[in-house]
Amino acid sequence: MKVSVVIPNYNGESLLRKNLPKVIEAIEKHDDEKEIIITDDSSIDSSKEIVEEVKKQNKNIKITFLKSNENKGFSSNINRGVKKATGEVLILLNTDVSPDPLFLKPLLKHFRNKDVFAVGCLERSIEADGNVVLRGRGVGIWKRGFLVHKRGEVNREDTLWVSGGSGAFKKEIWDKIGGFNSLYDPFYWEDIDLSYRAVKSGYKILFEPDSLVKHEHEQGAIKSKYSKEQVKKIAYRNQVIFTWLNLTDKKLLFSHFIFIPYHLIKAILRADPLFLSGFFKALILLPKILKCRKQNKQIFLKSDIAVIADLTE
Repeated sequence: MKVSVVIPNYNGESLLRKNLPKVIEAIEKHDDEKEIIITDDSSIDSSKEIVEEVKKQNKNIKITFLKSNENKGFSSNINRGVKKATGEVLILLNTDVSPDPLFLKPLLKHFRNKDVFAVGCLERSIEADGNVVLRGRGVGIWKRGFLVHKRGEVNREDTLWVSGGSGAFKKEIWDKIGGFNSLYDPFYWEDIDLSYRAVKSGYKILFEPDSLVKHEHEQGAIKSKYSKEQVKKIAYRNQVIFTWLNLTDKKLLFSHFIFIPYHLIKAILRADPLFLSGFFKALILLPKILKCRKQNKQIFLKSDIAVIADLTE
């Protein structure tokens, strides 16, 4: 099966120089057709020149550099790259991710099953303190009116979501369910949303511990462009957006709206403007959210409780 590697980039010249050759090394081992698409979110550094330099050294593989004239964010940037992709399977890798040379084969075997939409990699995550944490499998619980996600143990193949920074996705299903939702721009929750929509629409997502990548989170575009407060504010906003887009179970929706005053009052009493800002920024987007929600409901087959129930640990 043909594979398209889509790499989102924003001012990632040093990361591209370091990791793109490693991506090429791994992808070259794939016997079928392959391509690499670097989708650039209006960088102002030398990213394009570095990609052109790498292309000259690797003429046996198709490498495309797509540059946007406007910085929009992760979801929009990825969707633009996917639109250009011609592979049956999409491999999404952030610029701060370097794959093991043998990471691809364990992923692709799962796509023989027509119902599998996405498969996640095992990430050796380099944390801020230098420690290595194994990530890649996600779980979640319903708590005080929201889905709360967290890192799961990496000894099972079930997962709540597949990371948009290191995962494989079947393009036919991606196109069918609509890809990443740009309401989540500039970042966060878009991969949880996509995975959740897929599972709720009857497809399967998996975690593959034999597909190893290294993820140096501290070197990525988010940490270099946004403060911790901005990141947290966006995460709160997108958690609210996710709930309003996808939750259809009456009991869970009732729980959500019952707890909204609790969270707002708690934020006021703690003088925490971040949740308040995130919530009201989501509220501003409500007309767009409701439009997308209506489209989502047309493809949903499973209940929220059925999706969440088995993925709490």
